[in-house]
Amino acid sequence: MIPYGRQDISQSDIDSVVEVLRSDFLTQGPMVPRFERAVAQYCSAQHAVAVNSATSALHIACLALGVGPGDWVWTSPNTFVASANCALYSGAGVDFVDIDCHTYNMSVERLEEKLSHAKKKGCLPKVLIPVHFAGQPCDMSTIYALSKDYGFRILEDASHAIGARYATNNGDRSPDADLLAPKISRQDTDKSTVGSCAYSDITVFSFHPVKIITSGEGGMVTTNDETLAARMRRLRSHGITSDEALMQKRPKEEIWNYQQIELGFNYRMTDIQAALGLSQLTRLDEFVRCRHKIAKRYNERLEKFPLIIPVQAKGIYSSYHLYPIRIEEYRCKRSQRKVFDALREKGVAANLHYIPVYRHPYYEALGFRAGKCPEAERFYSEAVSLPIYCGLESDVQDSVIGALVEILEL
Repeated sequence: MIPYGRQDISQSDIDSVVEVLRSDFLTQGPMVPRFERAVAQYCSAQHAVAVNSATSALHIACLALGVGPGDWVWTSPNTFVASANCALYSGAGVDFVDIDCHTYNMSVERLEEKLSHAKKKGCLPKVLIPVHFAGQPCDMSTIYALSKDYGFRILEDASHAIGARYATNNGDRSPDADLLAPKISRQDTDKSTVGSCAYSDITVFSFHPVKIITSGEGGMVTTNDETLAARMRRLRSHGITSDEALMQKRPKEEIWNYQQIELGFNYRMTDIQAALGLSQLTRLDEFVRCRHKIAKRYNERLEKFPLIIPVQAKGIYSSYHLYPIRIEEYRCKRSQRKVFDALREKGVAANLHYIPVYRHPYYEALGFRAGKCPEAERFYSEAVSLPIYCGLESDVQDSVIGALVEILEL
């Protein structure tokens, strides 16, 4: 089967992991701080905090932002369940904003409408979690402006989007020109990089094997707020601190070189994972360029067929984590299900991204019903994700395209 996504592991990655395995520290050693500094530098952020998954990152980010019982968190329905679950973990309520019909990201028009209604009812969200679906950044400048009008905090779920860039004022410039030299090798003050938190309080990344870069499992938060960063570091490690200014005073004869001062979690990343992630980060821009070439090739080969292919909003630079096509049955005379099953029968492991979160049984049990977000449901009924990953050779991609075309022409 040709997978929809997979990791690209080099000998340098393997050597980096082996070096840690032969060292004195498999966890809580020097590699995690190095990885954090490298990601912060790449993103032009002040702080980065590594954890064992993006789900953990979303959870501690919500807690650091003060989310709790009685609060509301809004997110996109077109995402993995973790983007909503993190609100429930924190004791808050969750709700959803429908998506844009072109970018499949949170619709700023629907968001503004929902905010206006919520303000009248006195139930505005405490935190908004826009999701950069498939690697394409949301319209963050507009969302940021709305946050100032309505008073909510912003937590970007950029699990798909490390290496991507927000829209800038010079949107007609070719984004590829910005990526000719690896950013990791130099200081960079460009706040168009996703993760710079130019439009948010916190950004979350994922390093799952199907993402742009991998640490096996793992996640990272970036922020420019030192207080938020310190709280998230504490929450990832049981709520324990060694900061004497935060520790409770005890008798001098008692030895207290650390104290648990709040309820935290064991969400730490290992040095083994960090070594892999740090090595992968050196090839991030190469990986994103590779994905753009694959997407461009799909675009050129599929544009004449009765499909909707992905588009990029003007001025942004996607990391192309996914390549979702839409099967419009009235145009191609084939249902989404028939195309999906036929691709799998032909050895192409097409996938589906995503079932609207509120359509899962758990969320339906909370009272959510079909019809809540019509555009997200329409996309769900038509979308099929084709394989895209660095390492997808042209002849293998041709096999995917050939299989799809044969199905459409039957």
